[in-house]
Amino acid sequence: MKKALAVLAASTLLLTSSIMTEAENIFSRPFDTVHGTAPFSKIDDSQWMPAIDAGIAAARQEIDAITKNRARPDFENTIVALERSGEDLDRVLNIFYPLLSAEATDAMMQTAMEASAKLSDYSTSIILNEQLWKRVEEVYNNRGMFNLDPEESMLLQKTYDSFALSGATLKGADRERYRELSAELSALTTTFGQNVLKEMNTYEIYLKADDLAGLPESSVSAAAEAAKAKGRDGEYLFTLDAPVYTAFMKYSARPDLRERMYRLYTGRNTKGEYSNLDNIRRISEIRMEIARLLGSPTYAAHSLRRTMAETPEAVYDLLDRLRDAYRPALEAEMTELTDFASKLEGHPVTIQPWDYSYYSNKLKTEKYSFDEEAMRPYFKLENVVDGVFGLATRLYGVTFVQNDSVEVYHPDVKAYDVKDADGRFLGVLYTDFFPRASKRPGAWMTGFKEEFYTDAGVSSRPHVSIVMNFTKPTADKPSLLTPGEVETFLHEFGHALHGLLADSRFQSLSGTSVYRDFVELPSQFNENYLTEKEFLDGFARHYQTGEPMPAEYIDRLVKSSQYGAAYQCMRQLSFGYLDMAWHTITAPVTDPVAFEREATESVKIFEPVDGSMTSPQFSHIFSGGYAAGYYSYKWAEVLDADAFAFFKEHGIFDKATADSFRRNVLSRGGTENPAELYRRFRGQDPTIDALLIRDGIRKAPEHSIPSPAKD
Repeated sequence: MKKALAVLAASTLLLTSSIMTEAENIFSRPFDTVHGTAPFSKIDDSQWMPAIDAGIAAARQEIDAITKNRARPDFENTIVALERSGEDLDRVLNIFYPLLSAEATDAMMQTAMEASAKLSDYSTSIILNEQLWKRVEEVYNNRGMFNLDPEESMLLQKTYDSFALSGATLKGADRERYRELSAELSALTTTFGQNVLKEMNTYEIYLKADDLAGLPESSVSAAAEAAKAKGRDGEYLFTLDAPVYTAFMKYSARPDLRERMYRLYTGRNTKGEYSNLDNIRRISEIRMEIARLLGSPTYAAHSLRRTMAETPEAVYDLLDRLRDAYRPALEAEMTELTDFASKLEGHPVTIQPWDYSYYSNKLKTEKYSFDEEAMRPYFKLENVVDGVFGLATRLYGVTFVQNDSVEVYHPDVKAYDVKDADGRFLGVLYTDFFPRASKRPGAWMTGFKEEFYTDAGVSSRPHVSIVMNFTKPTADKPSLLTPGEVETFLHEFGHALHGLLADSRFQSLSGTSVYRDFVELPSQFNENYLTEKEFLDGFARHYQTGEPMPAEYIDRLVKSSQYGAAYQCMRQLSFGYLDMAWHTITAPVTDPVAFEREATESVKIFEPVDGSMTSPQFSHIFSGGYAAGYYSYKWAEVLDADAFAFFKEHGIFDKATADSFRRNVLSRGGTENPAELYRRFRGQDPTIDALLIRDGIRKAPEHSIPSPAKD
């Protein structure tokens, strides 16, 4: 049921149907494998659609059984029965969605629209099922008579809201219009995501030896290997994949090539076959119309009703306070950088957006003798894996043992059994680290199976996956990470722990199934350890000599951690303001270029560049689950800084504090209001003070994040 309801907001990409009997389909029954994990080698493209069709049919029968139950609606026969429905459909979708992001095939891409519409129709049919809605509403209206515990109360509230905020109260023509809009929105978000991936894979930039000034040896050798694999010996192939692009912009001494790369990267999906300009206009317009049908003035007002923020006003309040706090620091940073660049070049320099990473890296190196490339040899991927896994062991007693009997979906992927300190099995963790054409850019955590308790009271453990796009190993060198890539690993691993340590009765409240502006707390909390010497000392060793990272390197990393904090904050705020602008519209957007520029004007760092945009590639909000929710990264950053400050008061590896964080945050998922969970851990509401102190901005007066109203 969880996946069925979520499909209204998520992009749905599925495979072509072919005729196959149920007995032949691997998804027709639970997997008879180690830990019930997915048997990837037995999955054929032709199996997806029949399995989805069968899952939809079975789920419809389960819904019919609920609505035809003559007993008076109660929590068990309606709410729990609805929660348990759709098991067969979940089995296939739980495998399909993660594979679609990490190992997509041409068949998936070609037939996605057909299946997307089918699933959207199914989801909408549940929401608009009047008999089902009446039963849910009756249970909700009589909730006081059922003696529900907090988790049961949260499930009831979430179920009620999923109907009430998704069209269940609509009548007549409005119901049909909602159905039409939902189907169109599902198709458009699918197309948006496909366009981003397809265009990204078209970029191959071949350079000559005399174009490589400033680039580190790791980038040059990787580019040479990539070109050689394409049959172009003597050339160097660069793509727009994150580790390639980031390194090029940071180190290339050629401003003309930096500008070329920047314009390619920021100009994606703005024109041609894979343009998303019409898609973003229509997606925002549909969301606006849906919100109005459901009684809200804007989509943001509608969407934020079940978040910690609750209202657009609360979001803008946080964004505005951070903007005002960081603006003076940004001006000082940019003045210092401009003066440095001018001195370096021997003439006045105006910093362009394609210059920032280059000069910023040089200034950082001069101020702190900080050189990411010099640190790479100490961050061999295998050692980093040990260090990141070891963090969970030290904090929570959790261990990871590679299990080669668990099948994986690609040779790059590894699977681990995860166990608690007492030896209890917690789940399976898959790691997938390197870029490939079948994988979308970025980094994320997902799951092939989520945690819940069976009707017999047995904990069914999760199968979690973390997916990244790190620098690949070469023929003569292992994968060596930058500090930024280690931070990304820590981030996604925090999400993974949120899933693996889940202890919830109901799947729809398990693990990362929390309010959107709370979900980033565990991930961003983990990032804090990157600048802790006690953590780095445990694994950061030179891949050739085995020598530990020199103390001065760690000291530079720690001292430089505040460098560019205002720039990074303003950049994140620009994404937050842009997202809110698209989802607070009250009329269709006619000129997306002008619209984007106006939305980000108050936090702009550089003058706009013709042909460059963010919106057409902004997958988080146009094809992911962050519509009117990108602010949650900054919201959660306030939480994570406040939480880590509490850890530092007691010791960053303090067992009692870690136990409290696990018990009140990581294991509870969405079983209670996150504000209550956080207060139970911290003893008070968070303030922005810890974030401002951590970033070296100033000592701010206390300002609590607005607390949500009590249910």
